[in-house]
Amino acid sequence: MIHTEGDVAEWTFPAEPGAVRTARAVVRGQLRAWGLDLLSDVTVLLVSELVTNSLRHATGPIGVRLIRPSAHFDALLVEVSDPLPDPPRERAAQPDDETGRGLQLVANSSRRWGTRPGETGKTVWFELAVPS
Repeated sequence: MIHTEGDVAEWTFPAEPGAVRTARAVVRGQLRAWGLDLLSDVTVLLVSELVTNSLRHATGPIGVRLIRPSAHFDALLVEVSDPLPDPPRERAAQPDDETGRGLQLVANSSRRWGTRPGETGKTVWFELAVPS
């Protein structure tokens, strides 16, 4: 499902492995449509990490929402939601660990990030500054 209206684009994906690939494609396409190609690689990487986390730890649909920068807000806001109410925990991954770096990557690559509870789960969000 897709919903786009001006400065907001939203999608809902089933909790299936193909959701990550599909999320990357639609996010990249939307950023291109908005003329935000310079943010595409980092946004797609971080969305991939958060959607993968949702697939690993939650069941049910995964939501992705983009809010375009505007005169009132100078960053791209990205939100990934799932039905698991527990907020994710940042871990200190060891050099040999195969997992545990997603939230570190989000924290290090974004201007700000956080989580908030929702009606039926939680949302992990991050902001990316628009290059000038």
